[in-house]
Amino acid sequence: MTFTKTKSMKTKEFLALLEQHTDRNLLFEYRPGHFVAPDYHITEVKNISVDSVDCGAGTDFWKQTVIQLWEGPNESDAQTYMSASKALGILKKVDSLKTMEKEAEVKFEYSNRNFHTAQLFVNDHAIDANNLILKLSVEKTDCKAKETCGLPVTADVRTEACCTPGGGCC
Repeated sequence: MTFTKTKSMKTKEFLALLEQHTDRNLLFEYRPGHFVAPDYHITEVKNISVDSVDCGAGTDFWKQTVIQLWEGPNESDAQTYMSASKALGILKKVDSLKTMEKEAEVKFEYSNRNFHTAQLFVNDHAIDANNLILKLSVEKTDCKAKETCGLPVTADVRTEACCTPGGGCC
């Protein structure tokens, strides 16, 4: 099995990966050792523009492609995963109706009864004889205005409050 570590994946990189491996099954590992069930569907593709203001009054703008994965309740006995070719066909159809921003980061929205709804980024992928496996990860929230708020740049937001009274934040 070949592993490729990525920081995040752009939409064009995901489409190229599908194009290169059309003969393989497309699997999503949403946490180590846990995979989206074989009966999954691609139910929605979102072209998202984020226009934000952080707690230090800094502004930011970026785009994302969010692909929603859903497990069909009436197909829980399915054993066959969607092929990369079928996924590519779906995404090409979407792109013909609503052009996807190819430079945007691709994320996957997913949940099941044992995993909370989350937008997951591609942390890694693996290729073996039959499968293209996207290894997904949850992105932690972070304070983008640490310097403005007087926090060490390496501060862990789970233990440090960003917006404290008189701290320079909004």
